[in-house]
Amino acid sequence: MCDYSLQNVKSRPASVGDKLTTRNFGTGTRGFAAPEDPTTAVCVLPGTELAFSKEIACVSHGLLGWGSKTAVHKTAIFRQINKDIPHRHHDALEFPDGETVLLTELCEGQEATVLQLPAIPTTQEEVEAQTRVTYVG
Repeated sequence: MCDYSLQNVKSRPASVGDKLTTRNFGTGTRGFAAPEDPTTAVCVLPGTELAFSKEIACVSHGLLGWGSKTAVHKTAIFRQINKDIPHRHHDALEFPDGETVLLTELCEGQEATVLQLPAIPTTQEEVEAQTRVTYVG
């Protein structure tokens, strides 16, 4: 999936084995792009398993301003959260310990590989879960 703020960016679906890099697309969000084509967003389906080349670095903000924090994990499952709330970021990563971080909070330039795509949906609920989130603004 690609977050709502990437809907006006050229995109393509992810494939198993894709090498991806986190990138700021200048639309108010970060997403994934292939290193060979940084202007095209690579959309990932919920349930896709990803492996990062290093521990995952996230932007943190607190009382002392902006900084970064590092998750101790190198793998994550792509999820979409808060889909019922329009004009919010929905793309997220779920780590093995259950923590969820918005994709837009990942530091730019991190490398990941698509390990496995989710199963082909067999119910209408599964189809809807894998449908690109669109909102009329």
